[in-house]
Amino acid sequence: MCESMDIDFIKTAFVTLFVAVDPPGLAAIFLGLTSAMNVAERTRTAYRSVIIAFGILVAAAFGGQPLLNALGIGIPAFRIAGGLLLFYIAAEMVFEKRVERKTHSAEHAIEQDHPDDIAAFPLAIPLMAGPGAITATILQASAAQSSALNFVALIVILALVIGSCLAVFLMAGRVDKLLGTTGRLVLSRLLGVILAAMAVQIVGDGVLAFGA
Repeated sequence: MCESMDIDFIKTAFVTLFVAVDPPGLAAIFLGLTSAMNVAERTRTAYRSVIIAFGILVAAAFGGQPLLNALGIGIPAFRIAGGLLLFYIAAEMVFEKRVERKTHSAEHAIEQDHPDDIAAFPLAIPLMAGPGAITATILQASAAQSSALNFVALIVILALVIGSCLAVFLMAGRVDKLLGTTGRLVLSRLLGVILAAMAVQIVGDGVLAFGA
């Protein structure tokens, strides 16, 4: 029989990764970090940052589980730890702390390290390919390892999520103005609740796997 893609896996992977990366929430941060740039420089920075972030997350998808195996860390343990981390991120989103933390971290990184190219740091990592996004990628990759088609679907999902970051960056002014403060808060809280539910499911799956 021909192998088929798992639709439930695709939906779960897309929602988890989209919420973990949070493209809409990056619009205001991108505007702030690139305020001194002209349009050409801002566009070039946007393209470079998403290419770097995509490369990091693809590397996590391919190398995450082998690294865990080398360290002697089982997937159930990583699911529990990763689910708790994602739940913490979800709580930040619900209580309006995530964007504030990301903005502060990005500004602090620029002030302290004075990076010549903000595309790699702090835009690509940690704003797009941060701990939450990397953890979510490894968790979804571990769930897809038994199916080559699901793993290919995961890479496509990563491309779509990071591509949505590019779209947000290129239209950052319009996105930020469209959402406004109220829109950003409502969207962040809604996505946070969804991520919290998924995080609980991931922890529960990890606990059950321990007992299997």
